[in-house]
Amino acid sequence: FPLLTLLPTPWYLLLFFIGAVAMRGAGCAYNDLADEDIDNQVERTRSRPLPAGKVTRRQAWAFVIIQALVGLAVLLQFNSFAIPLGIASLAIVAVYPFMKRITNWPQLVLGLAFSWGALMGWAVEFGDIDDPAIMLYIGSILWVIGYDTIYAHQDKEDDAIVGVRSTARLFGDNTKTWLAGLYGGALICFAIAFASAQVPIVALAGLIAAGAHMARQIVRLDINNPDQCLKLFKSNNQVGWLIFLGLIGGSVWIWLKPLV
Repeated sequence: FPLLTLLPTPWYLLLFFIGAVAMRGAGCAYNDLADEDIDNQVERTRSRPLPAGKVTRRQAWAFVIIQALVGLAVLLQFNSFAIPLGIASLAIVAVYPFMKRITNWPQLVLGLAFSWGALMGWAVEFGDIDDPAIMLYIGSILWVIGYDTIYAHQDKEDDAIVGVRSTARLFGDNTKTWLAGLYGGALICFAIAFASAQVPIVALAGLIAAGAHMARQIVRLDINNPDQCLKLFKSNNQVGWLIFLGLIGGSVWIWLKPLV
C-alpha cells in the first residue's frame, strides 16, 4: 500500500515504544533511588515505593538493570550511528537526579534527557544528525522545561524547606510569562524543524492545535493548586499526540495530492 511508504516503519515505531517504556521505567526508578532521602521529606512523594518501604533498594536496582537491558536490546537493533548516540544519553540521565540540589534549572537537564528521542529518531532513519533533528530537539527541551515547571509547582513549599531547587521556585509568580516564552519558543522550533524537513504545510494543523492546547494550559494554570498542576502536566501527552497526528496528516496529504 503506497501510503505506508510515507509513514514511520511499524517495526521502528514498536522498537521506539518498547525502548521508551523501558528507559522511562529505568530512569524513574534510578531517580527514586537517588532521591529517597528527599522523597521522605516531601508530602506528595512519601508514598513512593522506596520511602514507603514497599520495595528495597536492591529490588529497585534490579528493576533498573532489567529495564536498562531491555533498552539496550532495542538500541542494538539500530544502525552504527544511532547506537553510540543512544549510549551517550546515559550521561545526562545519570546526572539529572542531582541537579535539583545544585541548580535552579534541573528542568533544563530533564529536557536534555527526555528530548533525546528527537535525535535518535532522525539518527535511526538517516544515519546522521541534521538541522530538523536539532531544531526538534531544542523545541522539545523548551516544551519539557515548561510542562515540568507546572509539575514542580506541586511541591514548591516542601522543596523550599528541604532545599530542592526548581524552575517553579525560580519563576514563582512569573510562571505564566515564562511558560508563554517556553511554549512559544518550542512551537517556533518545531515549525522551523518542519520547514527544514520540507514537511507538508498540512502538518502545521497539528502544531496550531498543540499551540492552542498550550495556551489553554497557561490561561487555566493556578500555581497554588497542586491537583490542577498535576492535571495540566499530564495533559501534555495530548500535545504530543496532536503534533504526531499532524505529521501523519501531512503524509496522507502527500499520498492524496496526486489523486486530487
